[in-house]
Amino acid sequence: MNHSLARPTRRILTLSLLAMLFSTAAPAERPNILFLFSDDHAIKSISAYGGSLAAVAPTPNIDRIAREGAIFTNSFCANSICGPSRATILTGKHSHKNGFMRNGNTFDPNQWTVAKSLQKGGYNTAVIGKWHLKTNPVGFDHWEVFPGQGSYYNPVFIQMDGSKQRFEGYATDLTTKKAINWLDDRDKSKPFFLMCQHKAPHRTFAPAIRHLGSFDEVEIPEPETLFDNYYNRHSSLASNEMEIDRHFDWAYDAKIRKDERGDIRLPKPDRYGTPEYNRMTAAQKEQWDNYFSPHNQRFLKDYASGGMSDEDIVRWKYRRYMRNYLSTVKAVDESVGQMLDYLDANGLTENTIVIYSSDQGFFLGEHGWYDKRWMFEESFRMPFLIRWPDRVQPGSRPAQLIQNIDYAPTFLHAAGLPTPEEVQGKSLLPLLETGPKAWRQSLYYAYYELGEHAVPQHFGVRTDTHKLIYFPKSEDWNLYDLTEDPQEMKSVHAAEEYQVILSALKTEFRHLREKYEAPPFDSSRR
Repeated sequence: MNHSLARPTRRILTLSLLAMLFSTAAPAERPNILFLFSDDHAIKSISAYGGSLAAVAPTPNIDRIAREGAIFTNSFCANSICGPSRATILTGKHSHKNGFMRNGNTFDPNQWTVAKSLQKGGYNTAVIGKWHLKTNPVGFDHWEVFPGQGSYYNPVFIQMDGSKQRFEGYATDLTTKKAINWLDDRDKSKPFFLMCQHKAPHRTFAPAIRHLGSFDEVEIPEPETLFDNYYNRHSSLASNEMEIDRHFDWAYDAKIRKDERGDIRLPKPDRYGTPEYNRMTAAQKEQWDNYFSPHNQRFLKDYASGGMSDEDIVRWKYRRYMRNYLSTVKAVDESVGQMLDYLDANGLTENTIVIYSSDQGFFLGEHGWYDKRWMFEESFRMPFLIRWPDRVQPGSRPAQLIQNIDYAPTFLHAAGLPTPEEVQGKSLLPLLETGPKAWRQSLYYAYYELGEHAVPQHFGVRTDTHKLIYFPKSEDWNLYDLTEDPQEMKSVHAAEEYQVILSALKTEFRHLREKYEAPPFDSSRR
């Protein structure tokens, strides 16, 4: 036997065996990542963030993440609209870089995503629920997603073979059940990355049957700006089309069907009908009608009597809107509780990062609105809560300015994987360590939609204390002092005492556009 050949061969075999053992053992030491995601969830309706709704509409399960982990108090989106926000999270890049600038765009599945890196890096990956990017998910070992926006009742899920299957039940419950089933059946030799993504509380705010009437007995406080007159700000605010007063649909939003009205004619708008009601089973419709019909008849009687002022009608719409919105949030909070309980019951809590977030914020009557899109705080802010036992200090409240471009590098950092140079965000994990941190002092925002809800394209920069918004079509600027005017009721861009700040923020705006390689403003698409 040639011993000179045998020794190197044995050495190679030994090294190969050690490499195999290391590659098998290493993933088990890396954390699982559970990403719990909702749609249009305003931080005002998360009780851990405080505010006027905390006492009347608590979210105990989401709050548990904050209590056992961290809640970021200055978390923002890069583009306040559904699909673009999701593309930003997957790529860690601003909309102009990932190519998904508007909801009408199609996501390029060939580009880099964090899911691809995690999958290649040894993670078992899945996405279940709302996707809203047109092309099928790539980088996931398993996926089951809604077509388009999805439906609340008896929703369809696209399967991995391209087929579409309809399931009886409520979307939030079904998404949760499917996520738990995947956790049960996954490859347990690998750490997991699961994106459990809900439709709720997106419009049309259709609660689960069990939650109808959940907020009938509480007084839901009105925002101070419910009857905003839009003075002292850009002229486009007054012409938008997302007001509870003028643009809230009677059937689609307020749940008063035409067949319930008899001879009573309600003012416009009434555009979209009742798509969720039409999807219900006979039993679901019966329970829905048993709740809504008596309330609707009381309102119709009061309306027909002529005793309701315009403000009375707005207030009625606001209460109806908020009760339904908060009821859809209630199901999401229950889902979060189920997911946390699953981790506890299966010994996964200690080695699983849990994140709760939403694609953007939402107006809950502030400025009289019910949608998002604007760079104003209510839609610009998004929740971000994170729990990682022994790594994240329970009850901590980081105040740095973070954005959804930071999610992807955070996931990679936690998994011990490199972040590509093309990624524009930064890992948030250093912010969860003790001691001072060097961090960004400003955020860049871009909204590219072409007139949806009559909200114009606008771009801006935000610091801890001020916000500058640029409107390319009219070449106007608005400047807000967030310390003196947190509700953003007056632009001070023309005030003499703010000219130094205005100039500095314009410089910072140009700097961020250069840094992120933002495209020129296209006058043909403003």
